[in-house]
Amino acid sequence: MEFDTDWLTLGRHRVRLRSTRGFPTEAMRTAVEVIRIAIDNNMSARARLVEVICRQEKSYDVLIGTTLTEDKVCAPQREAAIAVVLGVLPDQINLTVTTVAQTEVDLHFGVYERMLAEKLGAAPPIQ
Repeated sequence: MEFDTDWLTLGRHRVRLRSTRGFPTEAMRTAVEVIRIAIDNNMSARARLVEVICRQEKSYDVLIGTTLTEDKVCAPQREAAIAVVLGVLPDQINLTVTTVAQTEVDLHFGVYERMLAEKLGAAPPIQ
């Protein structure tokens, strides 16, 4: 059993939360909600929040999966905006947008999120 990991469903996003300092806290869940809002309002409808890793000193690594390459363009601006809202430095937020070919994933709800998580390594493949 992993005590540093938790899964959270926020609308269409199925997010894996990981914390290097123990179980994910309520502050981390609040940060994830802010990140989700930024993704929903500034990226395509295909962009999904897949994993958030909280490191020491409120540093967040965010993995986002999508099938559209245009979503990578707005990532640097979103990092700065999220940092301002959370009250941290911009270099403490690291958004990684990974583009997956549309032929590699099934676009049905639930299946799409799971396949993106598998492609990004946040979840093991179903056997």
